[in-house]
Amino acid sequence: MIESNYISSTQKQLAYYKMLAEKALAQIPDQGIYWQPNFNSNSIGVLFQHIEGNMLSRFTDFFASDGEKSWRNRDTEFEPQFYTRAQLLQKWENAWTVFLDILQEKNAEKLQDIVYIRNEGHTVLEAINRQLPHYAYHIGQIIYISKLILNEDWKSLSIPKGASNAYNVEKFQSEKKISHYVDEIMRNEHKNTD
Repeated sequence: MIESNYISSTQKQLAYYKMLAEKALAQIPDQGIYWQPNFNSNSIGVLFQHIEGNMLSRFTDFFASDGEKSWRNRDTEFEPQFYTRAQLLQKWENAWTVFLDILQEKNAEKLQDIVYIRNEGHTVLEAINRQLPHYAYHIGQIIYISKLILNEDWKSLSIPKGASNAYNVEKFQSEKKISHYVDEIMRNEHKNTD
């Protein structure tokens, strides 16, 4: 039961973060994809490249090989490849598919199995948990850089500034329920894209 809940909760959390990155990218003009705030900062495009490279390395052949693949060149993930938006999104989708395929109900029973990342043993649960904050960290950077590029044209991906009280009033007018906090957000997102 706990294992199934973990898998379900993780799937929802990841879908939410994936959506945030995609919605931030969608607001950016093409010329902003590889814009850097300064030399030591990454661009949105480079962050997409890095997340893609990391996911493919960590989760390809997940149960049988080390998560740091010999074919991965991490350093080049941080060099702008100047992919088009469509190319970047295709590579992104492919990587997410590899990762999300690991988070299937059939793998709930394997959460205590051992996998390796750079020769260090992790339970499957630890390996997944290791990546969750890593991806959230970089997606936060993607959102922040998007805000820098767009300035006052930025459209909030969460509760807009000054709207917290109205949001809370609406939430507390509803009946109490048990659900994952992203359920309603994702339902609304699907309604808006249908």
